[in-house]
Amino acid sequence: MAKLVECVPNFSEGNNKEVIDALGQAISRTPGCVLLDVDAGASTNRTVYTFVGSPEAVVEGALSAARMAGQLIDMSQHKGEHPRMGALDVCPFVPVMNVSMEECITCAHIFGQRLAAELGVPVYLYGEAAREETRKALPTIRAGEYEALPEKLAKSEWAPDFGPSTFVPRWGATVTGARTFLIAYNINLLCTKELAHRIALNIREQGRGVDQPGRLKRVQGIGWYLEEENIAQVSTNLLDFETTPLHVVYEEVCQDAKSLNLPVVGSQLVGLVPKKAMLDTAEFYIKKEKLFILEEEQKIRLVVSRLGLDSLSPFHPQERIIEYLVQAGEVDGGLVAKPLGAFVRAVGGRSAAPGGGSVSAAAAALGAALGCMVGLMSYGKRQFEKLDPIMRKLIPPFHQGMDELVAMVDADSRAFSSYMEAMKLPQSTPEERERRTSAMQQGLKTAVRVPCALAEKVSGLWPALKELACHCNLACKSDIQVGAKMLEAAVFGAYFNVMINLKDITDEKFKLAMSQKVSGLLEEAKQGSALVLALLEKREL
Repeated sequence: MAKLVECVPNFSEGNNKEVIDALGQAISRTPGCVLLDVDAGASTNRTVYTFVGSPEAVVEGALSAARMAGQLIDMSQHKGEHPRMGALDVCPFVPVMNVSMEECITCAHIFGQRLAAELGVPVYLYGEAAREETRKALPTIRAGEYEALPEKLAKSEWAPDFGPSTFVPRWGATVTGARTFLIAYNINLLCTKELAHRIALNIREQGRGVDQPGRLKRVQGIGWYLEEENIAQVSTNLLDFETTPLHVVYEEVCQDAKSLNLPVVGSQLVGLVPKKAMLDTAEFYIKKEKLFILEEEQKIRLVVSRLGLDSLSPFHPQERIIEYLVQAGEVDGGLVAKPLGAFVRAVGGRSAAPGGGSVSAAAAALGAALGCMVGLMSYGKRQFEKLDPIMRKLIPPFHQGMDELVAMVDADSRAFSSYMEAMKLPQSTPEERERRTSAMQQGLKTAVRVPCALAEKVSGLWPALKELACHCNLACKSDIQVGAKMLEAAVFGAYFNVMINLKDITDEKFKLAMSQKVSGLLEEAKQGSALVLALLEKREL
């Protein structure tokens, strides 16, 4: 699969539409770059661009925009609410898909070196790309902002990583680096800038200093006032949304605001957000309010409602969630994006993939889907009202399993394709033959692990399916019967695919472990399916 890096350059211009558009065009016209979002702020006088591409492409895209900024932005005239030190203030590279942090660090180093060389400006490295521990945190480098640069650059300890230690009035200085996905998230308050900043100091990790740290780990924060909206904001950067999720920041700000008798009037996401961050927040409110929501779209809608993400402007998930944008830009959506007829014809084509593994995954997904359907047909109706608590427990595993198993349709096809590609590697020299053999063995192991993982996922569904058979709406008897046999058939398919690929693997320990595991899962599937059918027959007696 293609390597995908996100680049999020922040330029110090948020009011001049011509400049904002010119910078965006410089990015979007770069081959291999897809501009996903442009978020301009008038009060902050800053625009955040988000684009993705291969590691090489995003470096070129960022350089193209920087060259344009060098012509159009004059930092000596810049004023804005947001801390800044340069025309291109900060330019992080973020791993998105099939890319390591090391590759993003390389992107930052190449970008910084070329930017300094081409424009003759000071460039600092931060985050994972920092060469010194004292430069890891962006606020530390940016302390004093643009106005402090002449004095700062004169100090040897603040010599830039690339470029001259001289002050460039029109440009200032740029910070580039590599980091995990940062979420820029602001909570709206009807109060003064000072009160918003008081709350920001309470929650941000840095707090008010070493002796007074804040409550939330991996969170930066500041309070400011948006003149164009006539509101204050606690503006935060979530450096690791899994350490401190969106809902924690929102709830903590609400708590402090309540103690100060200040109204919270929604919140705002700046730029893009990972889907997981939204779904984690959805799960928090679902659990807190004892809700029952299955569909991803509805979970996203719940988050928009609870956090008030549409308070300042409409929140369109397809334009703000990075996975949705990447998916929309993909030309080939894989096997699962095909209509059923096209998928069947692809299986029936004169090609080894898609084959039995993909068909097994599709069968498993359909089996899980039937379990989900039977659960829903036994829920939310007056005649089955007493079953609601049971169905609320049983339906989610099938719904989740359905989505995960669908993804394995393509995973299996890709796994086998990687083995086929390894077979095509050159074998003219001993070294080439060794590399080819190693790649083929790795390809075969992947082709074994995928169907084995499928059988393991199905294994997790048998307890719920057995309980569902004991309680479900009997009008759906045939559906749950078919579901049980589809899941069993899928595990048979997984077993056959594992065993046929194991025979050519030379790692005997791996072969034994996988053979024993998949054999056990097959036996469990046979027994599970038989028990489900027996339980259903017993209920009719």
